[in-house]
Amino acid sequence: MIDLGLARIGHLIKHTPQTWKAIHVAGTNGKGSICAYISAMLNAKGISYARFTSPHLVDRWDCIAINGKPVSESLFLEVEKQVKQRDVSENIGASEFELLTATAFEIFNRQKVEYGVVEVGLGGRLDATNTLKQKSVTVISKIGLDHQSFLGNTIEEIALQKAGIIRQGVPCVVDGSNQQSVLQVIEQHAKETGASLQFPNATAVAEELAKSGETFEPHQIQNLAAAHLAFRLACPEHDAPLTSLLPAIKQLKWPGRLQKMSLENITGRQQDVLLDGAHNTQSAEALSGYVQRHLRSSGNPITWALAATQGKDMNGILSLLLQPGDQVVAVRFEPVDGMPWVKAADPKELLDLATQHGVDQSSVYSAGENVKDALTKASEMAGERPVVIAGSLYLVSSVLRLLREKSQDSSENAIWS
Repeated sequence: MIDLGLARIGHLIKHTPQTWKAIHVAGTNGKGSICAYISAMLNAKGISYARFTSPHLVDRWDCIAINGKPVSESLFLEVEKQVKQRDVSENIGASEFELLTATAFEIFNRQKVEYGVVEVGLGGRLDATNTLKQKSVTVISKIGLDHQSFLGNTIEEIALQKAGIIRQGVPCVVDGSNQQSVLQVIEQHAKETGASLQFPNATAVAEELAKSGETFEPHQIQNLAAAHLAFRLACPEHDAPLTSLLPAIKQLKWPGRLQKMSLENITGRQQDVLLDGAHNTQSAEALSGYVQRHLRSSGNPITWALAATQGKDMNGILSLLLQPGDQVVAVRFEPVDGMPWVKAADPKELLDLATQHGVDQSSVYSAGENVKDALTKASEMAGERPVVIAGSLYLVSSVLRLLREKSQDSSENAIWS
């Protein structure tokens, strides 16, 4: 159930102390990566922190991490049980995400961390995470059209919802590459709220990275610039140049974001595949750019393994990803634990769209609900040519879960830094 509002979560956490300083991150794309970059910076400086991001990747509890490591299943279940009992005894009727947020905040408190890095679940203004009490900085990443049924039909309406995390007297870092109408909405809301806006200098960051010999994609540079500025504002006593933090950032593992991985244990394929959770037109544009520069450069067609959530703009997404000569395997991702309202799109609908975008009818395949079959078929169809798995973070979850089940060495496919 998705039912935005702050009354229930406010009741649920009213007895949970919030002793940590919060770094609150909203946006349509890049917010999870910004959280990961900030976490790496905190870790590099030896600062204790917790992170709460969504959705989870493999297990429900991996969305909550302490100092870079997912919390244990036993701790998560113990605290979740306590939160659910409170929900029932006080007749609150909290949603699944509100229960999860309350569980995260309770764990943050128990672990006595200094900072909490928190990703907005949906929107911002009425999101359960917006009950954070000690925000040291807020961040708004790239904003695009997504979740219109909850946030509004225009990008300006969506921007206003995202800007709802802004607090009086708390600096807000904003990705300056957002379109002008989005920036105007955020600037007006910040003025009304009494908050200062800070815009990261992505050009300077790109030059700094180039001098150090490090290679990042354009959207990664934007996210890294926002993360570094947010870190400096949140932790002025630990201010450090980006170059000194790069070793920790380069060690970061952020699954499902331009992730190169082996499917050999599942399909026998020798070549790595690319796994990316692009699930809206903005993230698809970033993925398409990467594929064009790194995988299509030698004229190779791409074999895609795709899934999607019902209601996503797959026509827009596929128009950016697909080219004539490509091959497409479509599949339903597995049911999402703890999120029963999330439904996978029909593979047939995805394949119909694929053929409308120039993919030959003989080059498409439906794997139904069998993710292993989808990966095997994509590997067979591709031969030695590139394979890209995309369309949904829930497909990323299904693939990572399958990898863990098939791997004999759990450390080989560890998903967290």
